[in-house]
Amino acid sequence: MIALAVGGALLSLCLAGCGQSSTQNTQAAGTTETTQTTTQNTQTTAAAQNTQTAAAAQNTQSTAAGSSLSGTITVSGSSALLPLAQAAADEFKTTNPNISMTLNAGGSGTGLKQVSDGSVDIGMSDVFAEEKLDASTAAALTDHQVCVITMAAIVNNDVGSTVNSLTKQQLIDVFSGKTTNWKDVGGPDEKILLVTRPDTSGTRALFTKWALDGTSENSSASYLETDNSGELLQTIKDNKGAIGYLALSYLVNNTDVTPISIDGVAPTLENTYSGKYPVWGYEHMYTKGQPSAAAQAYLDFITSSDYSSKMEAQGYGVASKMTVKR
Repeated sequence: MIALAVGGALLSLCLAGCGQSSTQNTQAAGTTETTQTTTQNTQTTAAAQNTQTAAAAQNTQSTAAGSSLSGTITVSGSSALLPLAQAAADEFKTTNPNISMTLNAGGSGTGLKQVSDGSVDIGMSDVFAEEKLDASTAAALTDHQVCVITMAAIVNNDVGSTVNSLTKQQLIDVFSGKTTNWKDVGGPDEKILLVTRPDTSGTRALFTKWALDGTSENSSASYLETDNSGELLQTIKDNKGAIGYLALSYLVNNTDVTPISIDGVAPTLENTYSGKYPVWGYEHMYTKGQPSAAAQAYLDFITSSDYSSKMEAQGYGVASKMTVKR
């Protein structure tokens, strides 16, 4: 009896021990499986995230590549507009490095002729195309008005020390050759040296119309004829008695020559905006029909509101600020 009891107790202990061991093994196995499953899920999630990140990067690269522009843009024409066009081109190319641009002056007439015959993509002009081209040729061009340009008569500083304002009639008499000595308008006893521009010049057309009331310049008495504004400025600076005219943009921070007021009104942007100063016009960039994507992007940039403050800093007027229209 005692042996049976002991045996039963041992059997019970054995069975209990075996049961605990089995349960622990089962729990351990379950924990291992859970850990493995969690690890697999984590790896799967990480892999998915990596895939999404890679896809996003590819999409970004594709978008960047798809939005970039390339090509060439050729521009010629107005020397008055050239400084603004060049400055805008330099900034434009910083965000459009795959676009190549070539800009030259030559005068409004040259720019209009070259854009008409397809030699350039953009023709710059100080005047409307109809003033330089026949009606049918002008009709084939698309006008993109860029800004307002103010033209100023300038004299050598030797003259400017005593003469810095002329009436419109005095100005007409000087450029038509009627007045030949500065003493006749209150200046020094010096011969007047006219520095004029060729017939193809849009600056000349604008100045003749609004400063001289259509009176022709006395080109036969001209000391020098040039449509290079830089050369004109230097010539007037270096020669006593010299007078000419150029865009206000060439006079920003420049004390080498003296600008001439007309009837007491100075050639400034403020006086141009108000309509007090009469010698101004619109600057145009013409294309033959609709421009290329690259040319359109450049035109959009130079006429944007973001660029307008930089435009004024260079001496060019913002068309939307004009209180008078032409």
